[in-house]
Amino acid sequence: MASGGNNNDNQVLVEGNSRVKVVVLNRPQKYNALSYQMVLQLTKELKDFETNPEVNFVIVKLMLNYLIAKYNKPQVFLINGATMGGGAGLSMNARYKIVTENTVFAMPEAALGLFPDVGASYFLSRLPGYFGEYLGLTGARLDGADMLACGLATHFVLSKDLPSLEKSLYEVDTADPIIIQGIIAKYVQQTPLKEESAFRRLDVINKCFSKQSVEEILSCLEQQVISRNEKWITTAIKSINTASPISLKLFLLSIRKGRSEDLEQCLIREYRMLSHVFRRTVSNDYFEGVRAKFLDKDNNPKWEPSKLELVSNEMLKKFLTKLDEDEAWEDLQLPSEHRHTNPRIAKL
Repeated sequence: MASGGNNNDNQVLVEGNSRVKVVVLNRPQKYNALSYQMVLQLTKELKDFETNPEVNFVIVKLMLNYLIAKYNKPQVFLINGATMGGGAGLSMNARYKIVTENTVFAMPEAALGLFPDVGASYFLSRLPGYFGEYLGLTGARLDGADMLACGLATHFVLSKDLPSLEKSLYEVDTADPIIIQGIIAKYVQQTPLKEESAFRRLDVINKCFSKQSVEEILSCLEQQVISRNEKWITTAIKSINTASPISLKLFLLSIRKGRSEDLEQCLIREYRMLSHVFRRTVSNDYFEGVRAKFLDKDNNPKWEPSKLELVSNEMLKKFLTKLDEDEAWEDLQLPSEHRHTNPRIAKL
């Protein structure tokens, strides 16, 4: 629906009519990864829509987080392609998340020296069992059927039916969620999990990824591969062994805290942790990951610390502290009119 372009002003396109607005992320050459300009434009557009009485609901194509989660009008996310990192964070807190046979979901940040943020410690911790730990520590990719089964998506629609679904939504003259739900239901298809889907192995995932440390999780996987020798286990082991050790431990710390926090608390804490990453107060791994993956492209990052056992608890605790030495730095301030006080606790 949107064509590629390098102009920053065209990275977010707004279409639709007076009642229904369609927001299209238009940065295909970067897999629709969010830029600073896109975040600013998305925030402005969504706030304008929310206060416009003529707008009934919003469709977001492909893929800030808090605003979407607390938005007082229905949003329909059409995820017909890759949704990773920041794009995943945008869509996961929406009311309707429609995936297709073309959808690919992943949180691969640890391989880049970062950790899954954008509210990931909230929405991943609320998946069945310890499937969220599995996704964040391994960067494993899910298809549309996987997302529907584990709860990351609400509906599955064939990509060929998306134009018809959009047309039907354009014609809606109400914001009633029941009516919108009924329209979507007309296009829903049943989609079975593939035999090799990791979600079919939730018992093994729970056994290993419920452990208290990344080292214990890795050891459990290594024991499982001896008896099972399944590809998803060997892939998980390889991913953990090649990712940034400090990023892996940061994510495990983050998602475990997220299990008892509400979305606001998760976003504020993740922002603080991310600020330490960008300020290099503990580690340079994010910048080393960018160098290895995107600049020099040697795919040989030199992580520091280089091993899981060299990452101390003191290092991890530092990421949870305020940047007091910087007077210009402040904790994340979320819109007060959208705040809520009742956390939704993770279900195991």
